[in-house]
Amino acid sequence: MSELSDFRGETRAWLQENCPPGARGPGQVAWGSNRIELEPDTRLWLERMAGRGWTVPTWPREYGGAELTRDEYRVLIEELKRIGARTPLTGRGVNYIGPTLLELGSESQKARWLPGIARGEGGWAMGYSEPGAGSDLASLSTRAVLDGDRFIINGRKTWTSDAMDCDYIFVLARTDPERPKHQGISLILVDMNQPGVKVNPIRLISGASPFNETLFEDAVAEADDAVGGLNNGWTVGKRLLQFERSTHAGINISGSQGGRTSGSRMPERIGRYVSRHGGKLADPDIRDRLICYEQNGAAQRLTQRRVIEEMQARAPGFASSAVKLTGALHAQEGHELLLTVMGTQGIGWQGGSFEPAEVEATRDWLRQKALTIAGGTKEIQLNIIAKRVLGLPDLTPHRH
Repeated sequence: MSELSDFRGETRAWLQENCPPGARGPGQVAWGSNRIELEPDTRLWLERMAGRGWTVPTWPREYGGAELTRDEYRVLIEELKRIGARTPLTGRGVNYIGPTLLELGSESQKARWLPGIARGEGGWAMGYSEPGAGSDLASLSTRAVLDGDRFIINGRKTWTSDAMDCDYIFVLARTDPERPKHQGISLILVDMNQPGVKVNPIRLISGASPFNETLFEDAVAEADDAVGGLNNGWTVGKRLLQFERSTHAGINISGSQGGRTSGSRMPERIGRYVSRHGGKLADPDIRDRLICYEQNGAAQRLTQRRVIEEMQARAPGFASSAVKLTGALHAQEGHELLLTVMGTQGIGWQGGSFEPAEVEATRDWLRQKALTIAGGTKEIQLNIIAKRVLGLPDLTPHRH
């Protein structure tokens, strides 16, 4: 216990001295993209934390981490939250592909990719879904043909989040069309800065375009960058999805996110739009919904902490689906509640009748609809929970 206390004292002192004022509280967070200019304090914070190995605290030192134990990691997160310090680095590099490489990558892949990921040198996109292969991902048609020491890739991916600002993409592609569909797939690391990769933004109802269609027209990747080896992409891809879902759930300590969930700001956000009587919210229905929302939020945070403490591996298994789904539904309920109490001020899109925060609340409400789609739909998560967590039988009718 004394060693952990010493670690806390040293960590607190270092953070107090080295966390810039501009990296505390809400603001810009680096996710590795070389196409997005970082604010000075955000850049300084990234460099200092990367130098300490604290952008990926649990990773081995040889790959840019600090090899912190789970208890030390928990202390670091607590001390970061104590001073309001933002995450120095997030994204699919440190949270998705990095942990997957640590577990399933070759030694040469780890040495080539992980140190740069830990320093935030390049943003990563996720090349999974296709127009004809979403939930049935194994039906993908993007092809990667081995030509000597490289792959030639052709095909189309869709819903590739942030691809317009990414430098690299991990792609599930068919590398052996003669094998059964789950066995002829590889997960390949691809540099997006080449003529063979083109990105077309997809405009959403919220007005933003975070998703994209990504086209591969004779794109090139190194043969050595098939993670887990040739035709083993289905196994690797499923493991990566567990890291993705545990990141959404706030329990992935293999990257930079686990345990950082903050308390609720909903009471103060709705406060200006509701009337009070005797110190209580006047509307009993809104009061009951807010109480339920706050209770569920507290339960969600406690569940996150319990799952992190119970993990036997660097990332949880199928339980990540349960925590991810409950977190998504809770977030959506919060936005529904906020717009309910805002009344007509909750339908603002533009114009002088609405404050910027009100317009943003409306657009946030629309964006949150994607939470039960991204990272695996609500229906997929429920199926995983039923089969893999609860052990329920498969009730799909069989033909005789």
